[in-house]
Amino acid sequence: MLKNKYLIYKDEILELFDDGTNYIEISRFLIDKYNLEVSVDYLRKQVKDLVHYWIADKDIVEYNIRLAKQKQRFQDLNRIERKAFREGAREENAIEEYNKALIELLKQQSLDVKPKKIKHETEAAIVCQIADTHFNELVEDLESNHYDFNIASKRLQKYAHKVKKYAKFHKANKILIAITGDLLNSDRRRDEMLAMATNRAKATFISVHLLKHFILDLNGVAEVQLCCVTGNESRVNEHLGFIDLVASDNYDFTIYEMLRLLLPNLHFIRGNALELVIDVNGTNMLVVHGHQLGKMDTNQVGKIVSKYSAQGIIIDFIICGHLHETMIRDNIARSSSLVGSNAYSEKALNLAGTAAQNIYCFTSDGRHDIRIDLQDTDQWEGYDINNELFAYNAKSAQKTQKNETIFKIII
Repeated sequence: MLKNKYLIYKDEILELFDDGTNYIEISRFLIDKYNLEVSVDYLRKQVKDLVHYWIADKDIVEYNIRLAKQKQRFQDLNRIERKAFREGAREENAIEEYNKALIELLKQQSLDVKPKKIKHETEAAIVCQIADTHFNELVEDLESNHYDFNIASKRLQKYAHKVKKYAKFHKANKILIAITGDLLNSDRRRDEMLAMATNRAKATFISVHLLKHFILDLNGVAEVQLCCVTGNESRVNEHLGFIDLVASDNYDFTIYEMLRLLLPNLHFIRGNALELVIDVNGTNMLVVHGHQLGKMDTNQVGKIVSKYSAQGIIIDFIICGHLHETMIRDNIARSSSLVGSNAYSEKALNLAGTAAQNIYCFTSDGRHDIRIDLQDTDQWEGYDINNELFAYNAKSAQKTQKNETIFKIII
């Protein structure tokens, strides 16, 4: 411990020092005030030693305080991280168990459907695009269009009939069902939430059932194969993701994988969640949703073609959806939607679209692109989805039931 008879002047010395007073002036001040019988030079040395000691002591205290705060901060962070890890681990374990149970359930419900192997000399192939079905969207306040699960079912049935017709005409050996995303509607805008027939989790099961019927309808005509890329509306996260892990966090991916488990004998092409390049009878066809292409101007299309060209892959043809409007060119085709017009497209964008999908026939004499109008479905009954509607969307199911008179009341 420091022994110095001038320790009694600590507060005054430090106050003067903090104010910028030098050691000589501090010494003179103390000599004059307290009539100290020492020289200025001697006292200056004593004051300097005291100040250095006190400052060092103060620094040590402050350092210890900072160290204690830092230690506490690390302890708090570790505690938060451990808590987050435990909660995250619980969630991941719960999701993993849920997925295992779901996969096991789907495997138990899987159908023993064999692919229809047909061999025609023509080697023709049909690509039928499933674009922007928005199965859970409800359109009921427009004169030009109505849409719900039942109407979607009728439009799919009509579409399957047209696909089979072209497949038989061209003697196709294979039918590729190319799903280009947005199988479900978004729930991010308020008007989108109000226009939902049911929530997206429940709609997933109805969507699987609808597409299962569509696939089985086509399987009797040619060998059915499937591919899928994810859209922007069906994503789970608020923000778009472009790495595969994030892009596949999407209801489109979930529905596709559920179909794969239900129909294990059919060929489901698996690859990148956003972009697939598929060889269709020698034509490299790029399958995308379309939000990567913007308004599909020459510059945007050229960029994505150049990207693959740099990898040694020549893109001959691109198919996409996204904008709900048909456009067919030599090297790119965009399909309309299954839903058709809604309040947003008519009143916000001033567009009056119709429900339609595209078929691409790859034959020995070239590619034939056909737009299939699906707006009018009065002649179609649709696939039987009543059990699923009762389970997941009772309101829609009630529309399919005929009223029966049990008691007749006469007043």
